[in-house]
Amino acid sequence: MELWSAVWVALASALAGFMDAVVGGGGLILIPVLLVSFPGAHPATLFGTNKSASVWGTALSGWQYSKRVHLHWHALLPAALAGAVGAFTGAWLVTFLSTDLLRRALPLILLAVLAYTLAKKDLGKEHKPTLSGRAEQAAAIAIGWTIGLYDGFFGPGTGSFLVFLFVRWLGYDFLSASAHAKVVNVCTNLAALVLFAAKGHVWWHFTLVMAVANMLGSTVGSYVALKYGSGFVRVFFIIVVGALILKTGADAYLR
Repeated sequence: MELWSAVWVALASALAGFMDAVVGGGGLILIPVLLVSFPGAHPATLFGTNKSASVWGTALSGWQYSKRVHLHWHALLPAALAGAVGAFTGAWLVTFLSTDLLRRALPLILLAVLAYTLAKKDLGKEHKPTLSGRAEQAAAIAIGWTIGLYDGFFGPGTGSFLVFLFVRWLGYDFLSASAHAKVVNVCTNLAALVLFAAKGHVWWHFTLVMAVANMLGSTVGSYVALKYGSGFVRVFFIIVVGALILKTGADAYLR
């Protein structure tokens, strides 16, 4: 890898770490940079290399959130396990199923998420869980497995979908939802990474510099989110979902 490419990819990894730490969507930055920097590489190798770096930043931000935000571990741990199973299943499905239909539907789904969030101005401002006990656990498992399956099969916006569903379905505020999403996202990333690594689709010799940069960005992102709270995370969520709509819409309909 040329020096300029290394610097460019490291900067992108740091910015992706910042975005992932706040609300998810770091792949929106890092994957396009990898594709442009290494146009001759197999996409699966770039996806696997992205996972091998981003999983460290996501894990670090999850740990930082856990020290400041109360986590519902009775629901979170089963959700994380379900997410890992879903991600591995999705990665297996993508080996023989086309993603074209989902690619075209994704911008419309994201548009609905954005419209709902903008319409419900109080959504996610206060932490008022709507479920408890087994009901909360069952809902969290459903969220983990469904979004894990999506992450393994396709992926863009996984963290943002997790945040939205934790807010909308479970009644968490945006900061708490982002904290829970990090733990689930670590497990989905690890599950997908296992499959990519098993098939030789990871550039391990590039992982270190990308992982360090991703963790630095994640540290800053976690600090900013924890300092400014749910209001900031909500605004950042709206910006990221808007960017995802533009990016996925262009990929689906303008190419």
